[in-house]
Amino acid sequence: MTTKRKIGVVTALLVCFGFTTYAQDQSASTGSSNTNKEFKLSVGPEFGLPISNFSGAYSWLFGGSIQADIPIVDNLYAVVNFGYDDAFVKTNRADNFPSRNLQLIPAVAGLKYFVFSDLIYVQATAGATILGNHSDAGADKTAGFTYSPKVGVLLKLAPKNYIDAGFYFQQTQSFWNDGGGNVSSLGLRLAYSFGL
Repeated sequence: MTTKRKIGVVTALLVCFGFTTYAQDQSASTGSSNTNKEFKLSVGPEFGLPISNFSGAYSWLFGGSIQADIPIVDNLYAVVNFGYDDAFVKTNRADNFPSRNLQLIPAVAGLKYFVFSDLIYVQATAGATILGNHSDAGADKTAGFTYSPKVGVLLKLAPKNYIDAGFYFQQTQSFWNDGGGNVSSLGLRLAYSFGL
């Protein structure tokens, strides 16, 4: 099964699970939800697959992040996200990348908008990623511009307790001047979120 097919299957399962949770939540509650007016914090692991030139040297990414969701108006949040990802080098890597794992430290901010009640959202962030081991990696730059669109679901577990699951594309400007290529990946973030 190809990677795209696996991502499609997981996305379909998450959406189905999300609709089921939404239907159960609506039948149990008759009033309007305050979910979209809460300040939320979330923390959780992230898993990624390198794409484009980056996939020639690195097999996968693993890390975690913490994110604050700050309500602006109904269904719209400002988000601030800090994370850490380790990109694991392949044994038979491409020549234009270093032979060491990369320690990536992204710091991004942006907007999150719920397109379907308090369930399905789209998010866009931008910021910078610091290469933690830039000297070991032979990098010319210590940081690069990063942007990341994302689609996800917020599954309610209990009042003020949620699972935030989202698929994202992330691209960071190259750390090398000699054409090493951008650091691009597709990823999944599974986070525990709680309202304050």
